[in-house]
Amino acid sequence: MTTSAQTVFAPARATTAAGSATLRRKQGFQHGGWFVAPFLVLFTLFVVWPLLRGVYLSLTDANISGEGESFVGLDNYREALQDPLMWDALGHSAYFTLLVVPCITVLAFLLAMLAHHIERGKWLWRLCFFAPFLLPSTVAANLWQWLFNPGTGMINHVFGIETPWLTDKSYTMLALVICTLWWTVGFSFLLYLAALQSIPDHLYEAAKLDGANAWHRMVHITLPMLRNITGLVITLQILASLQVFDQAVVMMDFGPGPENSTRTFVQYTLEEGFTSYRVGYASAISIIFFVLIAVVALARMWLLRTREEGTR
Repeated sequence: MTTSAQTVFAPARATTAAGSATLRRKQGFQHGGWFVAPFLVLFTLFVVWPLLRGVYLSLTDANISGEGESFVGLDNYREALQDPLMWDALGHSAYFTLLVVPCITVLAFLLAMLAHHIERGKWLWRLCFFAPFLLPSTVAANLWQWLFNPGTGMINHVFGIETPWLTDKSYTMLALVICTLWWTVGFSFLLYLAALQSIPDHLYEAAKLDGANAWHRMVHITLPMLRNITGLVITLQILASLQVFDQAVVMMDFGPGPENSTRTFVQYTLEEGFTSYRVGYASAISIIFFVLIAVVALARMWLLRTREEGTR
């Protein structure tokens, strides 16, 4: 009799437990939804809607006044793909990215190693390395514009040179890179410093007992342990460098630089939309740029995942 009762009531208990779990999940979702709702509203208002609006405008010949726009289909995209000025601006952004990303990754790592191992004044070194990142972009750009000024700036006077940093197309991109390194290296430095502090000390102690010197400990312990953070730094710097705009515009007095040598993709988009008043065309090249950045980010994520799976 007992066995029969257990057999009969077991499915009922299981059904009741499953129903209770489902009810708890529904209640949790209902309560949690109120906390997520403000974010979803702001995300939809400031990200999703502008993106959809941009896609729509890219299919029209809209101007900055918003009047008289008509549907033109993919004509803006066809024009953009045949526009040499757009490809030239994209080339400048890509060249800037190729210069900045390796330099800032290596420099941030070296500064983090220095701040991590130095004994005296550790807080002062960390403050000095990170403080420039707190400056607004216009302040940093104006500061370096003054430093590179051939008449009143300090760079040429200190080093005894006469380099036309901001007036010769051979040096303008280098000036932008130097300014960007000084201004933004603090963020990557902070990421590396946090990662260094998370490496267990017993790994270094065991390596010392095995006779490993400082170079071997860095190559075989530090660098492998920083692999993930290095991937993050490279990805973030690629995405940020491709969108370079502020320092290029401010340092060149809101122009494209000598012979358009510093006109970036974002600057060209701004010129088309707010100087030439071609909002539809500017929206089209913005969408193209968005797709390119998304492809770069996804490709980087795929490479990291493939490498992680290969090491397992």
